Order: sequence, then C-alpha cells, then structure tokens
Amino acid sequence: MLFGSFNPIHTGHLILAHFMATHTDLDAVWLVVSPQSPFKVGQEMLPEEERLALVELAIADNDRLRALDIEAHMPKPSYTIDTLDELVRLHPQHRFVLLMGEDNLPDLPRWKQADRILAEHEVYVYPRPDVDSTNLKTHPSVRVVEAPLLDISATFIRDCVRGGKSIRYLVPDSVEKRILTAGYWQ
Repeated sequence: MLFGSFNPIHTGHLILAHFMATHTDLDAVWLVVSPQSPFKVGQEMLPEEERLALVELAIADNDRLRALDIEAHMPKPSYTIDTLDELVRLHPQHRFVLLMGEDNLPDLPRWKQADRILAEHEVYVYPRPDVDSTNLKTHPSVRVVEAPLLDISATFIRDCVRGGKSIRYLVPDSVEKRILTAGYWQ
C-alpha cells in the first residue's frame, strides 16, 4: 500500500511503486488516494476524484499497480490504521504492507495507533534524498528496501505549472495532458 495525496501523481511515485511491485516479494502495489492527510491540513488539493483520475491515467498500462479510493468513503481526516483495518476486512485473503519514505519514518510513532500498525503489518521503507533516519529501522516489522533515490515532489510540479514551466517527464504524458487541458494550478 502506497498512501498519498498524489496532488499530482508523478514519475517518482510510479517508479517507486513499480520497483516495489517488481523488486520485492510484493505481488502488486495499491496506491491509496488520500482525501486529507492529518499532516497536510490546509494544503491546496485538487478534488479527490480528480487526483484518483490522474492516478488511474498514470497506471492504466501497469497490471501490477492499482488505484484505490477507499479513503473517499471513510471519515476525514484519513488515518492509516483505519484504512488498513478496512482493507483487511474487505480483502482478508491479502497481506498488506505499508510503503513509506524514510523521511516519514521518524514521525511514525505519532501516527494513530502506530503500535498496532507495526504489530499487524510490515513496513517497507524506501530511501529519500538527504535523509538518514535510524529511528525504527531496527524494528522487526520494518524492512529497508534499497530503491532508487528520487527527488521529485508534487509541490515542485505544481509550482512549475503555475510558472508556465514544462512538466514533461516529471509526470506521465497522459497526466501532463490532463493537467494542462483542465487548467490545474494555472
């Protein structure tokens, strides 16, 4: 499970999700479009239906990736443990692994019921540029995955669009076309 606001989804998300689905023991990666992270309250967001549509466009040709809008039907703000509980209820045949950037690992203890997340689910941590977090890396539920380091952010992409700069190769062509045609962040 790769949770995110995906505002917008970008090449970094896609490379990471595909890498995890093809270079680890995971069969697939489900991208959970989060309507409102409790850590991103007040941030400018496209409507969740639009962000989901961009994710679906981005992964349309990859059968190892799946877009989920499960949090759109749950109380806001979204809490990871609640979503994981709902996914386990709906799909008891699956094992759910939380994918997380190393930059988020130090904050994990502040998450709602973080102890349950670590007790009931594995957490695969991927490196982030200029981050060296030793916090929780030795926990038995945490696995550090040597994935490609990518320093692309949705904030950078939104700023490029606002500034009239190209976002080619930062997002898939289909996502770029939708962003420009719909006039997002312009």
